[in-house]
Amino acid sequence: MQNHVVIMAGGIGSRFWPMSVPEYPKQFIDVMGVGKSLIQLTAERFERVCPKENFWVVTSEKYVGIVKEQLPEIPTQHILAEPEARNTAPCIAYACWKIKKQYPEANIVVTPSDALVLNTEEFKRCINQALEFTAHSEAIVTLGMKPTRPETGYGYIAATEEADNGIFQVEAFKEKPNLETAQKYLAQGNYFWNAGIFVWNVQTITQAIEKYAPQIAGVMEQMAPDFYTEKEEDTLKAGFPTCEKVSIDYAVMEKAESIYVLPAEFGWSDLGSWGSLHGLLPQDENGNAKVGDNVKLFDCHNCIVHVADEKKVVLEGLDGFIVAEKDGRLLVCRLVEEQRIKEFSQA
Repeated sequence: MQNHVVIMAGGIGSRFWPMSVPEYPKQFIDVMGVGKSLIQLTAERFERVCPKENFWVVTSEKYVGIVKEQLPEIPTQHILAEPEARNTAPCIAYACWKIKKQYPEANIVVTPSDALVLNTEEFKRCINQALEFTAHSEAIVTLGMKPTRPETGYGYIAATEEADNGIFQVEAFKEKPNLETAQKYLAQGNYFWNAGIFVWNVQTITQAIEKYAPQIAGVMEQMAPDFYTEKEEDTLKAGFPTCEKVSIDYAVMEKAESIYVLPAEFGWSDLGSWGSLHGLLPQDENGNAKVGDNVKLFDCHNCIVHVADEKKVVLEGLDGFIVAEKDGRLLVCRLVEEQRIKEFSQA
């Protein structure tokens, strides 16, 4: 079996405004202040899973140039440009039908481009274990993060009996819960955060999409004869926007039978909000986290400051605030109001 990695990089990261904007969203930004963007960190942690020529990126047409610039070692023909965002099911289907045409024995990992992993060695071990399991079976494996708190911002996966060496059958996928339900999940011990990382062989996933999302499969079958030809771009522009707009979870995962979860602990975060970033960055003795070369804080507590492009920033007397600046856009907002950032960005 040949291992392949598909990186989904089409999101616009609206909850990280003003750092992330539709023209240049968070997956392409050095969010952590470590000198590498989130998509570069994602590609880096897969380097020992398979060679770079087996990497694929599915992204928006408007981000192709950024992907080429940030990941120059990925073959240009493996950067797949969606003419329109149609959610994760069509995105994944396009990549998998492309791969199947050239590599019918492929074993595939699908991953978001904008999550963070702290323990990359443990991550690699889990991915390789899942790939071994799917290589010679019709299983679909998802990685489930062991929850550390009753989180209401993630979907959950309920596991049932063990199938193989720490890999469990999935009982159900659960939507983002309220706090009371999340506390129950945590107490039960067989619920895991859904990280959106999937492992399967190419025959398994294309057959599952044919069975559970036949409309999308039909579009892919119509387009497939033109893949790897000069007609592909025009065919994609005509066909892809007709795909049902649906997530892979809803289209396939919640319906398929041979679904398994590998519980994992490798310091994962989906980096979905300023609050999650605040919890991951190093904090000073007053609970402040900052990205920026010259940030001075006086009597500030529990703040997240992201001002990487500023020469000097001085803040006084703030408690529980987000202060973020990018390209002349400035946000000063209480952390407890971060769910309104999309609304603020459109003001």
